[in-house]
Amino acid sequence: MRGADYDCIIIGGGPAGLTAGMYLSRARVHCLLLERTVCGGQILVSDWVENYPGFPEGVSGADLVYRMSKQAEKFGLPVENAEVESVDFSGPVKKLFCGKKTYTANSVIIATGASPRRLNVPGEQEYYGKGVSFCATCDAPFYRDKTVVAVGGGDTAVQESLFLTKFAKKVYLVHRRDKLRAARVLQERVFANERVEIVWDSVVTAVKGLFNVERVSVKNVKTGEEKDLPADGCFVWVGITPLTDFLKGAVDLDAGGAIAANQKMETSAPGVFVAGDARNTPLRQVATAAGDAAVAALGVERYLEGLEAGEKL
Repeated sequence: MRGADYDCIIIGGGPAGLTAGMYLSRARVHCLLLERTVCGGQILVSDWVENYPGFPEGVSGADLVYRMSKQAEKFGLPVENAEVESVDFSGPVKKLFCGKKTYTANSVIIATGASPRRLNVPGEQEYYGKGVSFCATCDAPFYRDKTVVAVGGGDTAVQESLFLTKFAKKVYLVHRRDKLRAARVLQERVFANERVEIVWDSVVTAVKGLFNVERVSVKNVKTGEEKDLPADGCFVWVGITPLTDFLKGAVDLDAGGAIAANQKMETSAPGVFVAGDARNTPLRQVATAAGDAAVAALGVERYLEGLEAGEKL
């Protein structure tokens, strides 16, 4: 059809990409999934997922991704390691440029997800990997019986702070407001945990130390009071940034870089769909990513059917 390498290429191998790949492969659509590193996305480093349907006792992020990968593999989804650096969606055949190689497809599903947002304060970049982290599952064991600072107030920040208490003797949870945004059940758990001290109405202004993190400076946004918290590490969970830089000019993005789409997951470029955390969405969860992907996959099928019908006329 239209001389493309594939009927559909999926960019990104997180829950959204894997779900889309499973649906399309099961429907016998000639598709390919491109992932720049390893399949899994942000969920891969989540210690425990307890709000995904079908797992009443919860499941580790790594195990959930493994199950999704095996299910997609069962239906024959091919996966290649490649980073899409730029695209050309101007014509009927979509072009994806990956270094020296170019892939073409009649349709595309963008499922690139998002990366952790940074504080952009002095010391954050300098001590990245030397005390500054965005992944408790990866780095919490390094802080056994030590003191750490966690930053944020949403589900991820609270859940990961609770995970930190399995190792750290003390966790300062710094939040810029006087109320947490996390789910009520998570709030109840963190309030009941004696190892967590919440630093309300405060923001981090600097990460300090000699060779590694030794203290974290915070400022109360209401009183202006500044102080240093003694800490061996600083974990940051203040939101995410959609991984969409390579798409500028190709599809419409909102002010935050998220991809604008309608309820059918259609972007501003015909034949290009989006699913998961890269989309402008009010909720970024594994369940919503999977739901987006199912809708996007159906959209691809309908779009390809339209192309085929047009070619027969």
